[in-house]
Amino acid sequence: MDRILSELVKNFRMELDDTNEVPYGNGHINETYVVGHKKRYILQKINTNVFRDPEAVMRNIEAVTAHLRRRVAEEGGDPDSATLTIVPTTDGRSFYRASDGAYYRAYLFIENAVCYDQVENVEQLYHAARAFGRFQKRLADFPADSLAEVIPHFHDTRDRFRQLQEAIKADRAGRVSEVLPEIAFAMEREGDTGVVLDAIADGSVPLRVTHNDTKLNNVMLDTKTGEGVCVIDLDTVMPGSLLYDYGDALRFGASSGAEDEPDLTKIFFRLDCYEAFTRGFVEELGDTLTAKEKALLPFSVRLMTYECGIRFLTDYLNGDTYFRIHRPRQNLDRCRTQFRLVSDMEAKVGQMTEILHRYI
Repeated sequence: MDRILSELVKNFRMELDDTNEVPYGNGHINETYVVGHKKRYILQKINTNVFRDPEAVMRNIEAVTAHLRRRVAEEGGDPDSATLTIVPTTDGRSFYRASDGAYYRAYLFIENAVCYDQVENVEQLYHAARAFGRFQKRLADFPADSLAEVIPHFHDTRDRFRQLQEAIKADRAGRVSEVLPEIAFAMEREGDTGVVLDAIADGSVPLRVTHNDTKLNNVMLDTKTGEGVCVIDLDTVMPGSLLYDYGDALRFGASSGAEDEPDLTKIFFRLDCYEAFTRGFVEELGDTLTAKEKALLPFSVRLMTYECGIRFLTDYLNGDTYFRIHRPRQNLDRCRTQFRLVSDMEAKVGQMTEILHRYI
């Protein structure tokens, strides 16, 4: 970033009193920095290995943030803190392609708020859920089908299952024989793969703007009150179902342990976290949810966890070519934690439904 920083500073409309850049956050996709002192900005280098069409990514973000800003202003809020604020280039664009060929963007830094990588208490999940619920509610009338699908078939669970079948057949890394129980587990649940897709197709689950990465660390929480301030990281905003966002948030947020925990006795689905997130999400969305969406909320948590598990298993069978690993069999451990959570959710589905009905 040092070499290119002076070029970026000249080409973004930033009021800088200090041009030193500091790495920011723990994101694994884009390179992120903070510049400025009295007035700070986020500078990001967009990862074009993941996002092959960065201009489409930015068109999506421009459209969604413009809509959110209007909604926040109508509610009497502060758009500069309640949503991401794109800092334009000197020629009015939302991104800059630098002399190194890379794509960069800038946002206003949101002050007096922080992100958490791990759940420290259930109140954090409650406030994160309210933030994601507000995000969905404010975008309820946005034409989701106008957004580009920046990662095609991202939550197409049928297609993820097809990819697993292909990996089993090819057995590129010679690992099929060691994961027969995991393969059997995945095959037994093939019927789940089309439930949400079919509901979208018949209209009982509406196509909505979805965030698609609803982890706790993608919500900024107020440093004093702990309340949700702003949903960030909008790179994967696409058309989809809010069930994906709800389910994936709890896949991560309600797990008792790390995603790659080798000791499966430590892994279970936390109903206290499920209740806190569900309460916040439903409080914000209320009657925005359709009857089918309400009915499928508990199922969606299991579906997103299952989908993630088969993705890890597919990558393990293919020789660990997609997800970054730091030790052998890490993707297999990741798969096993997800499948363990699925089993526990299946055992607790009655309790999950009962909890949901307290707030619906």
